[in-house]
Amino acid sequence: MKTRIFSTTTEDIKEAARIIASGGLVAFPTETVYGLGADAMNPEAVANVYAAKGRPSDNPMIVHIASIKDMQRLTENITDDMRVLMDAIWPGPLTMVVNKTEAVPYRTTGGLETVAVRMPANEAALALIRESGCPIAAPSANISGRPSPTRAADVIFDMDGRIEGIIAGEDCQVGIESTVLDMTGEVPTILRPGIVTAEKLEEVLGKAVEYDKALFQKAGDADFKPKSPGMKYKHYAPKADMVILSGSRGNVEAEIERIRSDKEAAGVKTGVILFEDNGFEEAAHDLFARLRDMDEAGVDLIIAGALSTDNQVGFAVMNRMVKSAGYNIIEV
Repeated sequence: MKTRIFSTTTEDIKEAARIIASGGLVAFPTETVYGLGADAMNPEAVANVYAAKGRPSDNPMIVHIASIKDMQRLTENITDDMRVLMDAIWPGPLTMVVNKTEAVPYRTTGGLETVAVRMPANEAALALIRESGCPIAAPSANISGRPSPTRAADVIFDMDGRIEGIIAGEDCQVGIESTVLDMTGEVPTILRPGIVTAEKLEEVLGKAVEYDKALFQKAGDADFKPKSPGMKYKHYAPKADMVILSGSRGNVEAEIERIRSDKEAAGVKTGVILFEDNGFEEAAHDLFARLRDMDEAGVDLIIAGALSTDNQVGFAVMNRMVKSAGYNIIEV
């Protein structure tokens, strides 16, 4: 398959939208990461997304919309809390899990009675959705399990020849995927942490928000049914082996230097990821790009310093980092 590379001009976006409307696949930029889009209401198109990514079919997708009116196609019960969040945060990096209408295919929801929905804060993405005339189901535009793509070049590397089109837009501003909030229970519950924190959500809603217990354990149970992307399977993994060092800054820096020296003396090419103590948003923005750059550089071992999970953005980044490392964490 020949993949067309589009710009973000009006004409190119119209061409890309025609591909989506006809059942094809187009990758596009959002403010979080690049998405791999298909008509969310077309089961065959969504199945092709799973195939292009090599993605397990019980891993639900996020449906992207360009207007709050689009929600009426996806759910019959838009609550006051949902409206408050839409008004305050959309367009933005917040996904809400809601009860689906019969019109939403189970292929899109991973077999669930719920659907995950968000409105991206990216003009090219919004224009693509509007021009396509349909909600767009879009997981991250990478081979399943690899670091999510935050730059057009990352998408081209993974998806060239696998899909019909790629909109090569700007680098993603946020760098980690959206916060996913389950709105189907009595208490709004975070299924995937992101840049929109629990603190922010509680401030907007004026009520308590919980974290799903699955965020604090390894999801290895074969019977576990994920309500959100990223809850069940290994994610974000570089080709290199990866280890995370957790402890005081001084101990982490010293251990990084010791391991790097020993490994390089043995001929193992090493790379280091160590963000500033309070550089949580920089870490969110840069993590996936750094992992991909190290893959491109042929690094054999990545040594990363843990971030403080007392900070909610730090917690969100660590949620990705520990999965990247296959939960390989050493206390130092």
